[in-house]
Amino acid sequence: MIAWLAARSDGVAYGRILAFLFPKQRLIYGPRQIAARIDQDPVISQQLSLWNQRGSTVIRGSLLAIPVEQSLLYVQPLYLAAEKGSIPELKRVFVAYGNQIAMEESLEASLQSIFGRRAGQAVASRPGTATPPAGGDPQPQAGLVTQA
Repeated sequence: MIAWLAARSDGVAYGRILAFLFPKQRLIYGPRQIAARIDQDPVISQQLSLWNQRGSTVIRGSLLAIPVEQSLLYVQPLYLAAEKGSIPELKRVFVAYGNQIAMEESLEASLQSIFGRRAGQAVASRPGTATPPAGGDPQPQAGLVTQA
């Protein structure tokens, strides 16, 4: 993937188009490649097979692509629904970033697994990185993880 395009839908910025360009020399996985990598992970595949055999249905939520620095952070919830028609229950959250994939019980745990620190924990800002004004401009990775 070489670019990601989004249109704002909030208040004053409504209709504003944002383009995130990724370096051509780096491999940035697209949504289909991430979905395939999740399916091919042996631990994840084994767990999904077990859940599907116990009278439950595995439901994968929407795969969200969030631009972070020069890459994308992917987040996808996983739900289980019993055969008897009960409301699906959030069971796991997949997070993928670069070559890493995590499947944990919460978004916070998945982010911690990927980034190696507690999600929401204060992150020291890097020199030359300023917090942008409230307007939704693209933010550095540390700011997005802290907000998650």
